[in-house]
Amino acid sequence: MRRRSFLKAAAAIAPAAGLQDFLVGQARAYAAASPASGALHVVGNGEDRFGHPARMPTSSLAVKVATSETGGALFIVEHTHLLPGGPALHLHLYQDEWFYVMEGEVAFQLGEQRLHLHAGESVLGPRRVPHTFSSVGATPSRVLIAFCPAGKMEQYFRDIQDPNVQASDAAVMRRYDMERVGPSPFWKS
Repeated sequence: MRRRSFLKAAAAIAPAAGLQDFLVGQARAYAAASPASGALHVVGNGEDRFGHPARMPTSSLAVKVATSETGGALFIVEHTHLLPGGPALHLHLYQDEWFYVMEGEVAFQLGEQRLHLHAGESVLGPRRVPHTFSSVGATPSRVLIAFCPAGKMEQYFRDIQDPNVQASDAAVMRRYDMERVGPSPFWKS
């Protein structure tokens, strides 16, 4: 079959299969999620992209780059006032998570490895590798975290602001493509 004949046949089949509607819908969704051309947003030191940082059990969380600004490719947050404790030991099914310590000292568990990072150091937590972190210095820490792709992480951080939603509940985490592995080894009993 020649190429032109193949393309005509494929174009004729697509509407019948509903593929055309699907592809148009996907293109529209991507276009809606993509940043406007030339759109520039400066987010100041310690500020949230939307002007309202989220309160977490052991930190405050400020969005620096929203999921919608990258078409879902990237989501960046800043944990400020990070205190000892940290999130439950968990893994992300589809996101790599990059951590950059901006201030203080932070302990990480990535898989079986324990790391102690200082300001200016970073580490990548690959998807499907259990991890957690905790401030361990004399003062609260500040950490920049990037999720790639963004997945459902921005929505997770929004939804756990509801006092009726437990951030470390296994069922809650599962809804956002995470698996709770266990408690943080940095929690004090």
